[in-house]
Parts: sequence; C-alpha cells; structure tokens
Amino acid sequence: MRSIRARLFTILLVTTGIVWLSAIAWIYLSTKAEVERVLDARLTEAARMVSSLITSQEIAIRKAGGVPAMVAVPHVSYDRQLSCQIWGFDGTLVGRSESAPGQPLTAAKSGFSETTIDGETWRVYAVANPELGIRVLVGDNLYVRDRLVADVIRGLAFPALLILPVLAALLWLSVGKGLAPLAAIASALGVRRASDLSALPDNDSPSEIKPVIRSLNGLFARVSTARERERDFTAFAAHELRTPIAGLKTQAQIALGSNDEAIRNNALRQITVGVDRTARLVRQLTDLTNAESGELDDDAGHVDVGRTLQALADDIGQHHRDAASFSISAELARLELGVNPSLFMVGVRNLLENAVLHSPPDKPVRCDLRRDQGFEAITIDDCGPGIPEDELPKVCSRFFRGRNQTAAGSGLGLAIANLAAERMGARLYLENRAEGGLRAELRFKKTVRNGKAAQGNEIRPI
Repeated sequence: MRSIRARLFTILLVTTGIVWLSAIAWIYLSTKAEVERVLDARLTEAARMVSSLITSQEIAIRKAGGVPAMVAVPHVSYDRQLSCQIWGFDGTLVGRSESAPGQPLTAAKSGFSETTIDGETWRVYAVANPELGIRVLVGDNLYVRDRLVADVIRGLAFPALLILPVLAALLWLSVGKGLAPLAAIASALGVRRASDLSALPDNDSPSEIKPVIRSLNGLFARVSTARERERDFTAFAAHELRTPIAGLKTQAQIALGSNDEAIRNNALRQITVGVDRTARLVRQLTDLTNAESGELDDDAGHVDVGRTLQALADDIGQHHRDAASFSISAELARLELGVNPSLFMVGVRNLLENAVLHSPPDKPVRCDLRRDQGFEAITIDDCGPGIPEDELPKVCSRFFRGRNQTAAGSGLGLAIANLAAERMGARLYLENRAEGGLRAELRFKKTVRNGKAAQGNEIRPI
C-alpha cells in the first residue's frame, strides 16, 4: 500500500474495529455472567418463597390425583420464565406451574443443577421441606437466558454496524485533514523554480513535519553550496587554463616567426614546460573532480607504502628532471596501509609534487614515518620557503596561491590531498619546520587486527 492516507485510514479503521469488537466481547461475557448471577438468585428466592408459603399453608397442596395434566406452553417473550414443581419425597407430583414440564426438572435433592428435558436444558434450584415431605423445584430454560444476553448484544451490534460507514467517512476526512501540511509542501515544491534553493518556512508547521522540512532545507543548502563550488571551480579552472594556453600560443608564434635557432629552441623548451604545466593542471582538475564525485571508491584495499612512494617519486622525477630528489626511509618500506590505493596515490602524489616544486634541487625531499599514541603518520619534509603562518588555514582551499607560489603551481595540490585524506579517514596536517621548509603529515588511525572488522585504518608491518 503506497498511499499514506490509505495506510493510516486502514490502520485506524482496523484498530477501531478491533477495539469495538473487544468491547462487545467483554460486554457479552460480563453481561452473561451478571445475568446468570441475577437469575440464579431469583431461582433461589422463588424456590424458598414457595417452600415458605407451603409451610405457612398459604398455598394448599393438592393430592396427586388432583393435579391436572398440563402441556408446557412456549412463550416468545420473557413473561412466565420460571417453571415450578412440587414433588413429594415419595416421587408424587404435588403441584406445578403452567409452563412446567410433567417430568421432574431435576433429580438433585437440593441446590443448583442442570437437566435436559425434551432437548431443552434447564437451570434448576431445589429446596427440600422435611416437615411436609416435599421438594420445591424452580427452573429456568437456558434458551431464554441465552436469548436475553443475545438481545443485549444485538442491541449494541446493530448501532455499531450502522455507525461504521459514518465512522469510516469521518476517519477518511480526518486523515486527509491531518496530511494537509504534506500536501501543502508538495504543492510549494511543485511550483518552485529549479534555481530557487531558498529554505522552506517551518514556523507554523506541525512538529511531525518540521524534521522533513529541516532535512529538505539542509539538502537545499548543500545543493546550493555544491552549485556555488562548481561555478567557482569552472571559473577558476578556465582562468588557470587560459594563462598556459596563451603562453603556449605566444611561444609557438615566436618559434614560427624567428630565424634565430637559439630563440626558436628556447621557445620550444618553453612550450614543453607549458605543456607539462597544463597537463599537470588538467590531471589535478580530473583528480579533484573524481575525488569529489565518488569516482574513486572509499572501499579499503592494501597499499605497500614504500613501493608506492618510490613509484610516485620515480614518475615525478621523470616529469621534473631538474627538481629535488626523494629520500624514503626504510620504515616506510616495511609499512602497509588498509586504505583505498587510488585515493592514497592521488593524495600523496600531490603532496610530493608540492614539496618538489618548492624545494631547491640540491636538497632532497624526505619521506619518513612518525609513530604516536593512536596514529601513525607519513611525513613529507621539503626545504622550501614554507607557508606564511597567516596563510596556513587557507592553503587547502581550491586555487589558493599564496605569496610563496611557484610558476608551475595551480593552487589545487593541497586541496586534492586534503580531500583524499578525508575520504580515506585520515587527516592532513601542515606546519613550518624550525629548520626551514614545510612538513606535510598524513595521519592514519591505528587498528588492531583481531579477525573482526576494524575501525579506522588498518596499519601493519610488511
């Protein structure tokens, strides 16, 4: 059932019906017990009264031959329900009421009992009178009792059946009225422009609807932020690509228009540098887009840290032949991480490139392992100018280029590394070293391997 209104209506109708039926069943059982108690008391009182009247001789006892043969007459109403018989101790019928059968109502000497006579069950109370040698039997036909209880229940059930359609209509209208705020939200969203991401008002909304409205407003805010980020990304990317492309065109024109071989060779070298810079920028833009859109899965794998760092260092060295070299500690060569390999390579590659571009060619970039309580960190130390302290909180923003920027930098490397670290469940820390240069620290939480799913990042020696 996909309709909330129909579902609520069905639940309410079924619940109301169950409660109503339970009430009728309870009334039936309690009424039947109460009727039996009252009628049993009446039987007792009637039998004792007849016995008392006979004792006081206010009722004359006939002889057996004087008792006329009478046929029990059924009655459709509740008049003359009681049947009375007076029997002598010797088994002689002394007297009986008009509706009483000819055979004894019960064989019991005294007290309550039930007897079936001609297919009908009787509830009988017997009183023995030893002084006169008689027994007084007063009985009720149980069919009459059951009919009395059934009439009571029927009087309750018929109005219920008549009211049920009215109740169903009221429930349907009430549920529709209760769901009106949802219909109002759907109507407001249906006519809203695609560009309108403003928050929905929730001041007068019911408390049950407010969480939905707040969740929608949160979604609108996130979508608005994402759209703003995409616009900025597109504008900054266009700006960053326009500069190297313009430079390539200029150098190509110089190479084509000059007859001097030295000038032409220099222009071609500048074209090569520009192509490398443009290729790096395009790769970084692709990495950033993939990291944000989820193209790089978050699923953990296993990364041989030392081998991966060495492969990245060799690749960077081929693209930046005159840049600084790398020094990778032996501890990293014995370390394995339980993280996604693609995210790890994207993040670390940008950190290594950032370090190489800012370090002097004669001073290597050092990669080391730092252990502390609760985490292990890969540190990348360069010997460059570092980052001014006032710029440290901003350097992980996209396209931010500080005062110590390089010509090949695009302002994306640290942003990509920070995003990749977050996706891996790690943290990126940047700080200026006392001896000069910048330290980039990629911290991973330690986990203990115990045969169960680990929390954080799995770190183990090779």
